[in-house]
Amino acid sequence: MPQHNVAPANTIKRIAEKEISLFFASPIAYLFLATFAAITLFVFFWGESFFARNIADVRPLFEWMPVLLIFLCATFTMRLWSEERRNGTLEFVLTQSVPLWHFVVGKFVGCLFLLSIALSITLPVPITVSAIADLDWGPVWSGYIATLLLGSAYLSIGLFVSARCDNQIVSLISASAICGLFYLVGTATITNLFGNHIGEWLRLIGTGSRFESITRGVIDFRDLYYYLSIIAVFLALNTWSLEKLRWVDGEQRKHHGVWSAITALVAVNALAANLWLGQLNSVRIDVTRGNQYSISEATQGYLQQLQEPLLVRGYFSSKTHPLLAPLVPQMRDLIKEYEIAGEGKVRVEFIDPLTNPELEQEANQQFGIQPVPFQIADRYQSSIVSSYFNVLVQYGDEHQVLGFRDLIEIQARSESDIDVQLRNPEHDLTRAIKKVLHSYQASGNLFDTVQHQLTFTAYVSADEQLPVSLQEFKSAVQEVTEQIQGQSGNRLTVKFIEPEANGGKVATEIAENYGFKPMAANLFSDQQFFFYLTLNDDEQIVQIPLDDLSQSAFERNLDAGIKRFASGFTKTVALVTPQPDYSNPYGGGATSFNQLEQFLSADLNVIDEDLSDGHISGEADILVLAAPTELDEKSLFAVDQFLMKGGTVIAATSPFAANLSARSLSVTEHQSGLEDWLRHHGLDIAEQMVLDPQNSAFPVPVTRNVGGFSLQETRLLDYPYFADIREQGLNSDNLISAELPQVTMPWASPIRVDEASNSGRMIIPLLQTSSDSWLSDSLGVMPKVTSQGVNAFSPTEERASHLVAVINQGQFDSYFAGKESPLAETDTELSAGNGTDDENSRTADDIDDSFVMTNVLEQSPQSARIILFSSNDLFADQVIRMLGSAQQTDYLHSIQMMANAIEWSLEDEALLSIRSRGHFNRTLPPMEQSSQMFWEYLNYALAAIAIVLVALWERRKKAIKHKKYLELLAV
Repeated sequence: MPQHNVAPANTIKRIAEKEISLFFASPIAYLFLATFAAITLFVFFWGESFFARNIADVRPLFEWMPVLLIFLCATFTMRLWSEERRNGTLEFVLTQSVPLWHFVVGKFVGCLFLLSIALSITLPVPITVSAIADLDWGPVWSGYIATLLLGSAYLSIGLFVSARCDNQIVSLISASAICGLFYLVGTATITNLFGNHIGEWLRLIGTGSRFESITRGVIDFRDLYYYLSIIAVFLALNTWSLEKLRWVDGEQRKHHGVWSAITALVAVNALAANLWLGQLNSVRIDVTRGNQYSISEATQGYLQQLQEPLLVRGYFSSKTHPLLAPLVPQMRDLIKEYEIAGEGKVRVEFIDPLTNPELEQEANQQFGIQPVPFQIADRYQSSIVSSYFNVLVQYGDEHQVLGFRDLIEIQARSESDIDVQLRNPEHDLTRAIKKVLHSYQASGNLFDTVQHQLTFTAYVSADEQLPVSLQEFKSAVQEVTEQIQGQSGNRLTVKFIEPEANGGKVATEIAENYGFKPMAANLFSDQQFFFYLTLNDDEQIVQIPLDDLSQSAFERNLDAGIKRFASGFTKTVALVTPQPDYSNPYGGGATSFNQLEQFLSADLNVIDEDLSDGHISGEADILVLAAPTELDEKSLFAVDQFLMKGGTVIAATSPFAANLSARSLSVTEHQSGLEDWLRHHGLDIAEQMVLDPQNSAFPVPVTRNVGGFSLQETRLLDYPYFADIREQGLNSDNLISAELPQVTMPWASPIRVDEASNSGRMIIPLLQTSSDSWLSDSLGVMPKVTSQGVNAFSPTEERASHLVAVINQGQFDSYFAGKESPLAETDTELSAGNGTDDENSRTADDIDDSFVMTNVLEQSPQSARIILFSSNDLFADQVIRMLGSAQQTDYLHSIQMMANAIEWSLEDEALLSIRSRGHFNRTLPPMEQSSQMFWEYLNYALAAIAIVLVALWERRKKAIKHKKYLELLAV
């Protein structure tokens, strides 16, 4: 049958099968595969220190692929055409009637199949990581796609070079050099020699930078086309170079020019299309779990609220630190995504202040943007470069500035091995947009951001029943509410209701629904009255506090109440932390929570609350108690009444507190003052600590006995008092914990939930330890090291999972119900004086002038919540720093959980949906060294088995082919 009647697919298939068979005909083929697998696994487990890196991904597998593929692909292609030349079979190919591109594509497909086999040998690596931890498979598959595309580009280059060489070694070296040049162009070694603009163009040309973009989980059509264009160009050049061999030397014919022109057009158009596609930045697919690198619906929601143009300006210096330089194009791409999503409402600018003195002066003086000095060292000298890495977000006359410390995350495996990545740029940018948007809205009419009809209801008795001071205050309330009602645009309805009217029907209702009971002017008065102020819509009710009977205080508290129903205002968190012991001459003595306060302050107003006066600020939307210490009755009353008003109380407390220093670690018993209050609400924290075999490594000071001397040193040990909560232990149905990959609970105690006391309320478990955890009431938490090793903590026979974080939501009865208000002590002192006749003979007017609100709210609305974390040190600075040093990065999981709890409680879940989308979030579970060695050696074994299977498959294929050949001879 003539060759020209054979379909192209059949010809290509036959040529590819021939090349595959020739490759496996030599034992060297298996040596190449084994070497590639060994180097890849060695780089993954040793070079990139997979287990020490402690991140559940396989990016180290692809880290060195752009370099390894250079030599692997050059090896595959070095003999394909040069061997044809040496054996004299190239003339046979050139004289066939089959088009030459069939042979070119056939050899390319054969090499691509060999590359696929080499990559399939590495598949046990991601399977292993998936078995160990929670692996996001999106970046894994995109990484293999990137590897195949990059390898295909290298193969096409290698085929072209092989067609131009007579010697295999020359072909190997030349192909490696050209592929290496394509790779080096985009590396920092070359781009750092130029400015940011030129460096970005060079990164677009380099094969490695495109490869890195895909391996992180973003499949951009521009990157795919870039590799396809290289393949098309070099395969066309390969075909053209073979076609030239058919031409007679020195003879020029018409079709020669046509061939050259067509090849040139194919090459130029294939490469030029990259320039056109470079203008598109929306044709891409984010394959990461949760679309980590895509603009989220939360961000789009904020952009839709824009009424005026929003300016996002990037200040990036052309010369910056080498570790920051690759992040500049990533930030530029993300900011451009905001411009696209803004649909004309977002204006984007990128400037280099060092080249524009006027804009630099504006940045310095108007926005406070200053350059940061970086030390840069090359092979010749060390120098200091001041450069900019800032983003300005401006809306109207409001602005926010993000610096490189706000945007990047650093993971240091050693002093010389530092990985710098953008931490969570969308969250940081969206947070800045939210701030400027809300600040701009807050400067206008308060009701412009209220979405529902509000009702202000004053349950106030008749004037003759009120003390004089409250009569005056009632007039002030009426005056202020009438004024605000006129400004509300019919969005506020004002009602004054006398509860005693109609036989006290309303008084009975508000007592049953809200716990509003009659008040008394003082302990010595039988006169009772009602004075309760509420604000509500169809979904929630807020009580306006009466901590100060002045018109200005009421206006402030009413504004704070309205803002709870409005979108576009920063919420306020009242934070209660232990106070430093100033009587201690050596300072401190109290646990600090500065990192928690700073993290929350990025999105919220955080005020330091003092509970000693028995009141919570009327501006507070959430009350956070971080390791409360010996709260007195007034402080407890303030917490209780905040809950009774429908607020959310978040408490991190337990019966034990840790004392850490450079040379010691101890745990002491701790009294918070909340114990009885929590039991009243059906939550009891046991006076024991949870130990969990699934725990986090922690740098612990340990004692070692050497020759009778006790030596103390710091070691990174698996510490069972640091329960590692992940997967089943995290409530996947609640947004507080659903997106967290892991949380470490230090010195936590089990929470017991009294089902009877919580009847009618919703109990939501948040965090639970593993089923193998046990309890201990021993205060000896310091591990000791002997000559035989570390003394392990002995587990008890009783193993079970323990609840260490919970939400209790619903209607609560006050702890002070039926009791006298602790604030009545102030009233008693004012009434009793010092005991003299003159001081005790006070008039009714005198008593009225000293009136103090001492009523007790005895019941809360359904919106009230208690969120309890049974650890005093969960959010402590020292613990967070130590966990960060153990994981060699900033440990933010616990602080993120607190921020999630606040956002969830405020029902403001916009930023909550993107807060946990960080680069270093997914960590490996704690593992013994023996387990780590098992998984590592298992991968080596599986790679060897895979190579053996390939050999058996090829042998079987040859046997089948030989059998068919014998059958044909027999016929």
